[in-house]
Amino acid sequence: MDIILNSAFGEVASLLVMAAVIGFLGIILRQPLIVSFIAVGLIAGPSALDLVRSDEQINLLSQLGIALLLFLVGIKLDVKLIRSLGGVAMLTGLGQVAFTSIFGYLIGLALGLGHITSLYVAVALTFSSTIIIVKLLSDKREIDSLHGQIALGFLIVQDLVVVLAMIVLSAIGIGAAADGHGGGSVVVVLSSGVAMVALVILFVRYVANPLTERLARAPELLVIFAIAQAAIFAAIGDFVGLGKEVGGLLAGVSLASTPYRETIAARLSPLRDFLLLFFFIALGSSLDLSLLGAHVGGAIIFSLFVLIGNPLIVLVIMGAMGYRKRTGFLAGLTVAQISEFSLIFIAMGVTLGHLEQNALGLVTMVGLVTIAASTYMITYSHQLYRLFEPVLGIFERRETPREPNGGSVPGQDGYPVLVFGLGRFGAAIAVRLQKRGIKVLGVDFNPQAVRRARALGIRAKYGDASDPEFVSELPLERADWIVSTVPIHVGGLSHEDTRRTLIQLARTAGFRGRIAVTSHTARDTEELTVAGADIVLEPFQDAADRAVELLTGAPETERTEIPEIDGEELQTA
Repeated sequence: MDIILNSAFGEVASLLVMAAVIGFLGIILRQPLIVSFIAVGLIAGPSALDLVRSDEQINLLSQLGIALLLFLVGIKLDVKLIRSLGGVAMLTGLGQVAFTSIFGYLIGLALGLGHITSLYVAVALTFSSTIIIVKLLSDKREIDSLHGQIALGFLIVQDLVVVLAMIVLSAIGIGAAADGHGGGSVVVVLSSGVAMVALVILFVRYVANPLTERLARAPELLVIFAIAQAAIFAAIGDFVGLGKEVGGLLAGVSLASTPYRETIAARLSPLRDFLLLFFFIALGSSLDLSLLGAHVGGAIIFSLFVLIGNPLIVLVIMGAMGYRKRTGFLAGLTVAQISEFSLIFIAMGVTLGHLEQNALGLVTMVGLVTIAASTYMITYSHQLYRLFEPVLGIFERRETPREPNGGSVPGQDGYPVLVFGLGRFGAAIAVRLQKRGIKVLGVDFNPQAVRRARALGIRAKYGDASDPEFVSELPLERADWIVSTVPIHVGGLSHEDTRRTLIQLARTAGFRGRIAVTSHTARDTEELTVAGADIVLEPFQDAADRAVELLTGAPETERTEIPEIDGEELQTA
C-alpha cells in the first residue's frame, strides 16, 4: 500500500476507489453522497488512515471543481430574474449575516468565550456553503424553482458580504495580519469588482456570441474554452480578493446569453461532478478529529443556533416581504449550516495568534454537525415542510404580493383541464387543448417555465404539485381533468414521487374528475394505475406509435416489448 501511495497518482487512485466503496455503502444506508464523500476525507485524513498527502494536487482539483460549479450556475442565470429578486436577495442576505453575527457574538460571550474569540466564531457562523447548497438543489432539480433562485441570490450576497467583512477585519487587525494597507484593500477590491462586472458586460455585448459561434464549429474546443473561461475568471477573482466563487460565477454569466449555453452546461456537468468529489475529500481531510472534544456543549448550542436561527430569520424577512411561508421555509433551510471557509477563517486566526487551538475544534464540530444535518434537511425539505406547516402561518402575511402569480387567476372558476408541469410535453399538451377550444390552467414550480407558457398564450401560475395548501386552493371543483407531466422529485436518496403525491392531494382536496400522469417504465405505469391514475401517458411510446402510423398509413395495433436502457427491466413499447 505504501508503494502505491508514494506517488500522487497512486494516492488519487486510492481515494477514488475509497470514494466508490464508501459511496456505495452510503447508498445502501440511504445517505446522501455528499456525506459519504466527506466521510472519505475524514477516513483518509490525518485523524484516521492519513492517506491524503498530496494536499496541493487535491486542493487544486477541488478549486477547479468549485470554479466549474459556480460557472455552470452562472451560465444558467436569468438576468431579468436576478433583477426582480435583487431586493429580497439583498435584504435576506444582509439580514441573515447581521442576525448571525450579533447573536452568535452574544452566545459566545454567554458561553465564557473572550471578546475576540466570540467575534471570530460569530463571523465564521455567517458563512453558508454555496457549493453544497447548489449541488443539493441541482440534484433535486430545484435550482430553477423560486425558492432555489432566491436562495442562490442571497447566498451570493452573503458571499460578497463575507469577503468584504474579512477585508475590513484585516484592516483593523482582527481578521488577518494588519499590515497598514487594509483601507486600500477595500478600495482595490471594490474597484476590481466593478471592473470585472464591466468586463463581463463588454464581453457579452461584443464578444460572446461571435466567438462562441466560431468555437462551436469544433465542440471540443468550445468545451476547453468554457473551462478556460471559468478558470481564468476564478483566478482573477481570487487575485483581486473577490474569491474564486464570484469569479467563476461571472465567467458563467459572460456566456449565459449565448445560444450554446445548454450545450456547454451538458458537456461540463460530468466533469463538475468528478472534480467536486475532490472538494468534499479535501473538506473531510481538513477536519482534525482530535480537536472536537474540547467544546462539546458549546458546539451543540452553536449548532442549534445555526440549524434553527438562520432559517427563522429568512422566514421572517421573506414573510414580511410578501412571500408565502412555503417559499420562505424551503429557502431558509439552505442557510442551516456553516461553510468550509468558516474553518479556514478560524484557522487563520489561530495562525495569527488571535485564537487558541480549541476555537478551531469548536467551529470544526459545529461544521460537522450543521453540514451533515442541513444536508438531510434540504434533502427532505418537502417532508419537513408538511411536518411544520401547521405552525408556520405566523410567518406569512394575509396577502402574498411577492409570490409569482400567487393570487387568483382571471377566469379561474372554469378550467376543464389543469396541466401540472409546463416543460416541452406539458406546454405542448396545453397549447393543443386550447386550439380545440378547451380552457387550460397550467402550473409549474419554475418561474421561467411559467413565463414561457404565458408567452404561448397559456394561463399559468407558479406552484408546487406537492404542496397540499397550494393544490387545495386550485379551482378543482369544475375541472374534468388533471394532467401531470411533472417528473419524480429526486433529492439525494429521498425518492418522492410527485405524481403519486398529486393524485393523493387532489383526491383529498375533493377533485372528482379524471387524472392523467406520465410514465416512462412499465413498472411505473402499473404502480400509478394502482395509485389512482385514470390514464397513464407514455410520451416516448405514444410518439413511436404515432410515428409508425405516419410511416405506414395504418395505426399500430400491437405494442412490442423493448428493453430499457439500463437493462433492469422490460418496458411495454
